[in-house]
Amino acid sequence: MNITTVGRGTIGGGLARLWEGAGHKVTGLGRDGGDATDADVVLVAVPSGSISEALDKVTGLEGKIAIDATNAYPGRDENYESLAHEVKAQTKGPVAKAFNANSGRLFDQVASQRVRPSCLYAADDEAREVTEQLIRDAGYEPANLGGLESARTLEDFVTGLFLKISPTFYRFAGPGEL
Repeated sequence: MNITTVGRGTIGGGLARLWEGAGHKVTGLGRDGGDATDADVVLVAVPSGSISEALDKVTGLEGKIAIDATNAYPGRDENYESLAHEVKAQTKGPVAKAFNANSGRLFDQVASQRVRPSCLYAADDEAREVTEQLIRDAGYEPANLGGLESARTLEDFVTGLFLKISPTFYRFAGPGEL
């Protein structure tokens, strides 16, 4: 799969390394933007206040599946239901919210865990299969929270509870699954 990351920091760069290790071709774009025409999927991993600005510098986004890994630091544009909805307004394609509740500082330890850590995600139906594959290819187990209407709940979880326990791995499983 061809993946373009918009953001090359802890999250964008860390996931790029994990996905390259799983056999994907990854192109990382930084502050200057670039072209995502050849991408099958785009990861958005930039500060929340610069989503629109960062995506305005990227060509070839329209209609692409996008995975939004942003969190509301230092805030959000309240004109959108969630940060993922802001990404959707820019890309005009299916969007998933994922990896925002996973600590990038722990990416190098994912593979050594006895049980795969979870990755909470919410996604449009058209983005679900690709998102689950990329979550697994990064070494995590997908934990589906439903459609994109759950993205704000996931964002609020991170800004409320998750920061108090981070960095840590977590696992969500039904009875008998672990």
